[in-house]
Amino acid sequence: MDKQRLRDFLAEKTGQCKILVVGDIMLDKYYYGEVTRISGEAPVPITRVESSSEKLGGGANIAYSLAVLGCKVSIAGFVGKDSHCESLVEKFNHYGIDAGGLIYTDRPTTTKVRIMSGNQQMFRLDFEAKQDIELQDMARFEQYIGEKLSESLDCVIISDHANGACTDASCSWIIEKCHNHGVPVVVDMSAASWVNYRNADYVVANLKRINKELLQPIENERAAVEKACHYLMRKFHIKNLIATRSQKGMALVRENETIHISTVAQELFDVLGATDAVTAVFGMALAGGLPPALGAYLANLAASRVVARLGTYAVTREELEGMLAQ
Repeated sequence: MDKQRLRDFLAEKTGQCKILVVGDIMLDKYYYGEVTRISGEAPVPITRVESSSEKLGGGANIAYSLAVLGCKVSIAGFVGKDSHCESLVEKFNHYGIDAGGLIYTDRPTTTKVRIMSGNQQMFRLDFEAKQDIELQDMARFEQYIGEKLSESLDCVIISDHANGACTDASCSWIIEKCHNHGVPVVVDMSAASWVNYRNADYVVANLKRINKELLQPIENERAAVEKACHYLMRKFHIKNLIATRSQKGMALVRENETIHISTVAQELFDVLGATDAVTAVFGMALAGGLPPALGAYLANLAASRVVARLGTYAVTREELEGMLAQ
């Protein structure tokens, strides 16, 4: 593994990477407290809230991760005219993320509220819309993407959390448009619609998502993962697949080769945000001209740091440089 090349890339290239993140944008809210007793009103635990926090989620978390790494990042997706959107915009401005692609709709801004006690999630509330996105809103979304592609992007990342932005039609349009401009597409797959990603250059999926598409679920073993990935690549015309395998690392599966990368995590604490980290760092590597194998190695390093933290977390260049030095 050419670690010197990776160190040089982190030191010199990340600030030149121009990346657009499109798809499902969300806000993650956390309330932390202590469970003191059971309610007399209903058989539920009472959590005395001691603190709270807000974090970027979904495609917004990928954009945040890229911004922390120094990339030039823009984001496009659908939000509501509400306080949750105001919080998102404030964070985008703070981290230098171009939020010109936010499409304001009558839908609520997708928000997930988690009630935490200790290191355990007690409960979750989801604010999201069930109805499809209006055609005129989707047209504005696609118009913005087309304009950004004309500005010479290095990579486009699609974040699909099944919240409406990533339909079969919209993904097909985005992928075709990107390829017409010579821009690679990386998909962070957190939904179950594999058919949406036809012709994508890279799809990042965990073993749970892979197994959902198989008649017979597989074990987390190298040969089985490789075979399943090739099957999905053929079935859905996906060029390459990155399978995240939790404590066993990840696999970069291409047509003529498979690269298995073992995890370097000391302790598996929370897998939330691991695929976001892999997608962000791998997309940055592609944008900066690194070979896919080196990009996958760097992405795996980032994921190993994320799973050792509670909740979503953005890895810094300094952290990656430190891990490469070990």
